[in-house]
Amino acid sequence: MKKSDFNFELPPELIAQTPLEKRDSSRLMCLDRESGEVTHRVFSDIAGLLRPGDCLVMNDSRVLPARLLGVRESGGATELLLLRDLGEGRWECLVRPGKRTRPGTRISFGGGELTAEVLSVAEGGNRIVRFDYEGIFLEVLERLGKMPLPPYIKAELNDPERYQTVYSRALGSAAAPTAGLHFTRELLDEIAARGVRECFITLHVGLGTFRPVKEEEIEEHDMHSEFCIIPEETARTVNECRAKGGRVVCVGTTSCRTLESFANEDGTLEAKSGWTDIFIYPGYKFKCMDALITNFHLPESTLIMLVSAFAGREHILNAYAEAVREKYRFFSFGDAMFIS
Repeated sequence: MKKSDFNFELPPELIAQTPLEKRDSSRLMCLDRESGEVTHRVFSDIAGLLRPGDCLVMNDSRVLPARLLGVRESGGATELLLLRDLGEGRWECLVRPGKRTRPGTRISFGGGELTAEVLSVAEGGNRIVRFDYEGIFLEVLERLGKMPLPPYIKAELNDPERYQTVYSRALGSAAAPTAGLHFTRELLDEIAARGVRECFITLHVGLGTFRPVKEEEIEEHDMHSEFCIIPEETARTVNECRAKGGRVVCVGTTSCRTLESFANEDGTLEAKSGWTDIFIYPGYKFKCMDALITNFHLPESTLIMLVSAFAGREHILNAYAEAVREKYRFFSFGDAMFIS
């Protein structure tokens, strides 16, 4: 298939720049993946669309305040974006300005509370950086780091917690699992009271999620790799749900990719952890997921290819065209879709 098969016209003004005041007041497009029928609701209606016996699978990864603003020894300003923990105080980072941060460059953050030395240049021009600090690195990062918002969001975020799900707990993502941003504690309580079981996976979202598909033939795309975990309790809950005829409802493409990466051919799960680079596009046969809650994705992205694999490319493109006509809000702080 071709990348251009997943293109659509999106007016820039529909790209949501800030979250709504109330998380669950966003709009919800419901798409029947068999018929292609579309209906319009608000997100708080999701409780009534789930059935007793279903299970809701959510990604509990929490976004690192991974953007650090520092000063080089020469006096120039430098920005680091943490990408991957390599252990022993070393991280792979995106560095700006790259030309002025050669190996051996030292950088200071927070008046010297945190310092770093550039060790080497990695593939793609990223830098391998070693940090020096007192205490616990993540606590230092919480004090000095800033939230790394996606490149299409230009507005400042007043409350960093609005780029975290209310159930986030495992620190490690460079971007939020954004489908979960619509849930409130009260809505989750209502869902549980209706007999829907909740469980969690962890997939630490990397910035590769924003990397465009460059090859015109999508099968040639080299998918980025991300670390994920399926706990024992989640495997048991999903298996019991399937055995009793309930639906496995994934919240977001990260939950979907985690389950589909490690599910057995019969759709059952075992507790596992590891790296996944699964690339789901039309023609893929889903083993575990029965329904999906997701946001509206970028044209020609791996994410719109995933939802097209689940609901059919024509159904998705028709639904997206209607979303544009109805002025839905797109991307991370945008509206949601329920595909069932």
